[in-house]
Amino acid sequence: MARPRQSLLTRQRIVDAAVALADAEGLEAVSVRRLATELGVRGPSLYHHFATKAEILEAVADSIVAQVDLSPFATHDWPEALRRWAYSYRDVLSVHPNIVPVIAHGPARRPAALAMADAVFGALIDAGWSEAHAVQIGALMRYLVTGSALGSFARGFEGDPQTYQRYPHLHRAPLLVEYGQCVDENAFTLGVETLIAGLEAMRVDHRG
Repeated sequence: MARPRQSLLTRQRIVDAAVALADAEGLEAVSVRRLATELGVRGPSLYHHFATKAEILEAVADSIVAQVDLSPFATHDWPEALRRWAYSYRDVLSVHPNIVPVIAHGPARRPAALAMADAVFGALIDAGWSEAHAVQIGALMRYLVTGSALGSFARGFEGDPQTYQRYPHLHRAPLLVEYGQCVDENAFTLGVETLIAGLEAMRVDHRG
């Protein structure tokens, strides 16, 4: 029988399977053996594409970051570009919260992550920010986005009122569970808008 023209196993198939597995069961479930089972191949086949599990996770993280929309940095001034980027970044990460801890480690050598860092830093430099401030702003925005995507603040509370009887200011905390998505989204919006407003005020003060 003639060999197939294309390999049945590709880097992209492995990455897609790893993303699905991490989304469904967490990072701990991602292993070479488990991925081989999911893909219907033998474990050593994966090593033709990735030398280690860590390399697979790096590729997974980069495939997620590659979905973030960077176009605002080419089409809008820096405040609106930061705003649109932050929302796109959070939307992408929120779909894959189990993978956020890998992404949060930093870009390392990941191409899409480095391209994102370059776009943010370059746009801020072009807007007249110093290199030090551009780095700090990029880091601050990433802290806000990744922290928001890691989990829900509001849903971290319980719905049982008795849990909070000892805490006089938390008597309405059980309501947070019911309105969790609204609370979390509004908190993120408040964070982004406060941060950008503060940066704009800082620019005015420096120029003045």
